[in-house]
Amino acid sequence: MNYNELASKYAKFNKKIFTGNSPPEIFVGRNNYPDIYAGILSPIDQENHENQNNTKHFSSPEAWFEKQASIKEILDYRRQMIYSRFHINVKKFNNPQITDPILKKSMDQIAMASKSVRAEFSLKKLPKFAPIKDISVPLIGNPAPLEKIRLEENPKIEKKIDYISSDNKLKSVEGIKELYKSQIEISNISKVLSAGLLGIKTQRKMVPTRWAITAVDNTLSKELLEKIKLFPEINEIQLFSGNYVGNHYNILLLPDKFSFEVIEISLSNQGVWQDYEPFSGRKNYAESVTGAYYANRLALSEYLTKIKRQASCLFFREIRPEYSAPLGVGILRELSRASFNKPPKSFPTIKEALDEIQSNIKQPITNYTDKSIILREHGKQKRLNQWFN
Repeated sequence: MNYNELASKYAKFNKKIFTGNSPPEIFVGRNNYPDIYAGILSPIDQENHENQNNTKHFSSPEAWFEKQASIKEILDYRRQMIYSRFHINVKKFNNPQITDPILKKSMDQIAMASKSVRAEFSLKKLPKFAPIKDISVPLIGNPAPLEKIRLEENPKIEKKIDYISSDNKLKSVEGIKELYKSQIEISNISKVLSAGLLGIKTQRKMVPTRWAITAVDNTLSKELLEKIKLFPEINEIQLFSGNYVGNHYNILLLPDKFSFEVIEISLSNQGVWQDYEPFSGRKNYAESVTGAYYANRLALSEYLTKIKRQASCLFFREIRPEYSAPLGVGILRELSRASFNKPPKSFPTIKEALDEIQSNIKQPITNYTDKSIILREHGKQKRLNQWFN
């Protein structure tokens, strides 16, 4: 169902006050930061939304990947959400003299909730049936200015989230780590951070959703890498692979000190995105691959921590035409994690590993290998070893 069809279907939706079972999902924009829009998503089609939630909550990338949901299923779900939003300055949102306390409390509780929360929404205007696109998150649509909100039930909140968010002296980085250790889903940690519920009380503020997602992936992978870089190297060339909704990953691990590279190539427009870090790490943001870089790095770090080894790693991502709409970096994190959960293929030489990758992709492998910093540096190291041996 496209937006024209959706607009037609809901042409009779003329309610400025409606009750919905809001999923535990908020969205904080980043345009014109710190003066931004933030708000809560709630379904228009209540019956369809409830049916989807009978199995597992359908608003998270973890749930989509577990269900192996199609692009159509995800977009149909997202298109039926009203984005009830308000305009704020994030640096002033915690000021009780400026902020509506009921709105803030409702936003906080929905961000912390693990299940849908029934709420009554009052809108200033009817929603516009149009999409808001951001590559880090799935499509956000149908914005409408929010006048007020009233929760009609107490939200179900994980004890650890409630405890950490109530700790006014714990730094946000430590809060992220504690929630992760308690096996809270990454998407939930990101929402709590985005809502401004982590960190020292006097320093708390809302964080744009896109920034929060990357901050969590980056924080956790950096923490894991501190120990990984002390582990021994793997002793064989390993190859992992996986695919989901047109995203095809081939992940090459080489026996070497830790280094990391992601090369993405789109078959639709031959776009190329590439970022790299040596053993010493990165000092700036991965401007090319952006959020997916940190999502991939977290999945890799989890695997290397599990096997207690370090390696040089190269992600080959082939984006095929069937990936017709961006669904956010969360699905790429889950795909990478799933790829590492399968037994790797082992190879005696890099050439044989690259030949295997070539059989998995639809373009010449040289599109990747000619650009790879890791392969170039590994080749130099091999020649040095041969010289001194």
